[in-house]
Order: sequence, then structure tokens, then C-alpha cells
Amino acid sequence: MKTFIALTLLAVASAAPTADKPEPTYEPRYEPRYAPAPYKPAYKQTAYEEPPKYEYQYAVADHYSGADFNQNEARDGYATNGEYRVVLPDGRTQIVTYTVQDNESGYVADVKYEGEASYPEEKPSYKPAYKPAYEPAPAYEA
Repeated sequence: MKTFIALTLLAVASAAPTADKPEPTYEPRYEPRYAPAPYKPAYKQTAYEEPPKYEYQYAVADHYSGADFNQNEARDGYATNGEYRVVLPDGRTQIVTYTVQDNESGYVADVKYEGEASYPEEKPSYKPAYKPAYEPAPAYEA
């Protein structure tokens, strides 16, 4: 009998009305999107319409090291011309004169040499090693 009552209670409990539960649905949530602000740089670069124009020259004459050279150059727009001179170790002077007419012509150089190459006879700058001056020890005769 106890079994019958337990089964009856179980049947009544399972037959009790329940609320309808809807099936869960998953839909994406869209966050509001805003277009980025248009790019506006804080600094406005100056447009340089004026072509470059400059001149310079320098010279170095260091007798201790033997360095002796100079250069000068002038530029007006793309037209550039200049010259540099270098005293070479053999005594000659190399002179390079160069020009650039525009940005398409390229570097045009004319190389000349002044003077005659001289190669002095090499003289050793060392002295022979020191020779000790000593006399042999005296020999004793018996």
C-alpha cells in the first residue's frame, strides 16, 4: 500500500500544470558605431616654392699630417657647379670641376692633374740593432 501511495503522489506531482517556458534565443547585440573624425593634422607644413640657392667654400692645409685640400660650390635651383682640389701623396694636385645643369642631367665632372708625380728614393728610417761591445773573458793558462 505504501508503494501505491508513493506512486500516486508521484503521478499527481508530475501532472501538475507548469508555465510554458519559451526556448532561449540568442541574437547578437549591436553596439552603436560612430565614424572616426576626419584626419586634420595640427601642423600645416609650409610649401617651399623658392628653389634652393647657396654658396660655400672651405680649405684645409695641415702641414703636419700632409693634408691639403679645398672645395667651393654654388647652387641656384638645380644648377650646381663647383671645384675641389686635393694634393696627392705623389706631389700632384688633382682638380675636379663639376656641374649639374638640372635634376635630370646628372653629375658631370672634369678631372685634371697639375704637376709631375715624384717618387723619391726610399730610405730606410731605421738603424741597425745595437751591437754590444764586449771583450772575451781572459783565458788562464796553467
